[in-house]
Amino acid sequence: MRFKNVRIAAVGHALPEECVTSAAIELELRPLYERFRLREGRLELMSGIRERRFFERGTRPSTAAARAGAQALEMSGLAREDIGCLIHGAVSRDFLEPATAAVVHRLLELPDACMVFDLSNACLGVLNGMVLIAGMIERGEVEAGMVVTGEEGRGLVEETIKDLLASKTLDKRDFKHAFASLTIGSGAAAVVLQRAEGRRGRRLIGGAVMSATEHNVLCRGDSTYGSGGPLMTTDSEAMLQAGNDLAGRNFERFLEAMQWTRDDIDRVITHQVGSAHRRLLFETLQLDMKRDFPTIETLGNAGSAALPMSLSLALETGFIQQDQRVALLGIGSGLNCMMLGLEW
Repeated sequence: MRFKNVRIAAVGHALPEECVTSAAIELELRPLYERFRLREGRLELMSGIRERRFFERGTRPSTAAARAGAQALEMSGLAREDIGCLIHGAVSRDFLEPATAAVVHRLLELPDACMVFDLSNACLGVLNGMVLIAGMIERGEVEAGMVVTGEEGRGLVEETIKDLLASKTLDKRDFKHAFASLTIGSGAAAVVLQRAEGRRGRRLIGGAVMSATEHNVLCRGDSTYGSGGPLMTTDSEAMLQAGNDLAGRNFERFLEAMQWTRDDIDRVITHQVGSAHRRLLFETLQLDMKRDFPTIETLGNAGSAALPMSLSLALETGFIQQDQRVALLGIGSGLNCMMLGLEW
């Protein structure tokens, strides 16, 4: 895919207030650690996650997404009336119906002519949303649009702990498949895109996508709305290998589509899964890890918010500078891989 006239006007984020350490989670799971003779510190050692953040209890995904959206809208300099499409791309939702985007739209007081809908694709929702809005801008359907996400992982982590401790038949394999659920954090992010109209820099140039849906069984989550929290099972080792294989194949397609070489890429922003995933990804793609902006240690895996939050923080801290080429490398359960190229 290639875009000729799409600009990223702003990227915003909202960080949750509460930090929960991996050590604190292990303290709750001490009976299981003793039963399976596991050493404390295993969660951080295996994932690279020292802590993750949660929003104040009771915070809805729409509230978090609207916080990030308000920040991004202000930074963009655009008026509310300029936004022709709003997409909420999170895994987390306020409820089954209506779309969480409808709540965000009301909170941001966007115009009634603004198209509003949710987009669900695991951790790739925001990147998918960016591509949809970019296409609308290219076709002249809207002048600008916004993708938001609000992920609240507290329910998954707490329900996982509760379920593990209550199980009478739990074995090491079951515990292993619940491990990824303990790495989840919360966060919110927003990306505003607009027609470039000759403006310099911040261009969304294009990208490449590839799927390997034979692996859709490797990570599955379920939520019973209104009756308990969600639960998720993940074959982390198989996901690690299959995900990086998919990323390696898609990266070659990405370079071809962008007409870049590896040396042309100045900065890399990835979906934040874990330290082992990060090391293998950069080894697979033959990229220098110094170009990366990791947030996994302090934010955990924040689902669809992980990559855009990292992008926003990289911009805020000056890690990304003007005229640099940036690769956004997204992988989501399913399996799906989307990589986008920016010329900042």
